[in-house]
Amino acid sequence: MVGMTTALLEHAPNLRRITEGGACAPMSSILPAVTCSVQASLLTGLSPEEHGAVGNGWMDPASREVALWRQANTLVSGEKLYEAVKRLNPSAITAKLFWWWNMGAAVDLSITPRPHYPADGRKIVDTYASPSSYGEDLKERLGDFPFFDFWGPRSGLPSSRWIADAAIQTLERHTPALSLVYLPHLDYDHQRFGPHDPRSIEAVKEVDVLVGEIADAAERVDTAVMVISEYGIQPVSRPVEINRALRRAGLLSVRQSPVGESLDVFASRAFAVVDHQLAHIYCDSPSSVEAAREALNDLPGVASLHAGEARAELGLDHARAGDIIALSERDAWFHYPYWIDEDAAPDFAPTVDIHNKPGYDPCELFIDPKLKLPALRVARRLAQKKLGFRTLMDVVSQDPTQIRGSHGLLPESPQHGPIFACSLPFSDCGGDPNGVVDMLSFRERALALMQLS
Repeated sequence: MVGMTTALLEHAPNLRRITEGGACAPMSSILPAVTCSVQASLLTGLSPEEHGAVGNGWMDPASREVALWRQANTLVSGEKLYEAVKRLNPSAITAKLFWWWNMGAAVDLSITPRPHYPADGRKIVDTYASPSSYGEDLKERLGDFPFFDFWGPRSGLPSSRWIADAAIQTLERHTPALSLVYLPHLDYDHQRFGPHDPRSIEAVKEVDVLVGEIADAAERVDTAVMVISEYGIQPVSRPVEINRALRRAGLLSVRQSPVGESLDVFASRAFAVVDHQLAHIYCDSPSSVEAAREALNDLPGVASLHAGEARAELGLDHARAGDIIALSERDAWFHYPYWIDEDAAPDFAPTVDIHNKPGYDPCELFIDPKLKLPALRVARRLAQKKLGFRTLMDVVSQDPTQIRGSHGLLPESPQHGPIFACSLPFSDCGGDPNGVVDMLSFRERALALMQLS
């Protein structure tokens, strides 16, 4: 239940009902408090410097390729929860619905977003399922997964609705011993409008209905329910353009292309892969580390810089991590652009493109307010794509000042961080946590609930 916190429980009657006679407490977090890192820690019980998922993306140390939102299960070191389940009970059926690190995961049933990229440059939205018959069955029963409601300006309830229905179908038809279900719903309006906006509170109520339906289905097949979140989303008011600061300092280099400037990772002395409220800054030499520190020390919105061995204090002393790790101030977040002149922006800037951008871009949640007839523009672009034309879906905003919610830092208080809830008491799921559940204990708590620890 992404983005859920104990502070939001008053708006979630179904979740409160699940915990009556069960367990509920705040859960601790890790740095960075972002999807890929946290899910890797939940699955393995390890910190990012141990499992290697140092963010939603990073620069590969060997190729210098910047890669975000990769799905390969093998990228995460350590024994995952579902691997432990199979080791302890080889006959157990396991299912993984839209949780990250899904590709090649050792589960019996899995499904995750995975577009096709034909040679002509098109992008055809789809899901990847294993076995393929599992995905085909869900598609036949539920229709196509609403991919454009999963991320982008249209992202909202339909994607969470489909995933919840898929979870219910899976429980009823396969009765897995372990089902991992990812409901992304609160990520959207809580980042668009901030966690306290009435639209964000309404989103809590919407996803709570889905949680209640899944819990009812689980009860029908005598299955216990755990509800957890990866982080809480905090109010923010200002973007920090860290790559532009490095460029102005002469440390970041670009390559001119027919479709705008591209980041030149080989010529750059320093550049940042930004990830909400944390940024990995990669440098080509010790002298560049010092130059980058000097360039960023007084940049408004940067709270702290951690280089070399100091990264271990954050739990991020890993080869994939930046030579410098920057943390933002609480009301700020890191924005990825590296070009100075807007006329030099790359062609992917006004599109939903989670792979070419050197960092996470929440502006993709907004339609460009400068478009006079945005619905017509979107419809025309979709029609062009369906007809086989190569065209850009250049409809998203590039105004970072619209963003009102972000995450990545450790929470100021446990009530605004992740939540741990269970339909059974703590005595059945790992014991009393004495106030706050340790995030790294989730794997063992799940095994205890399954009576496998």
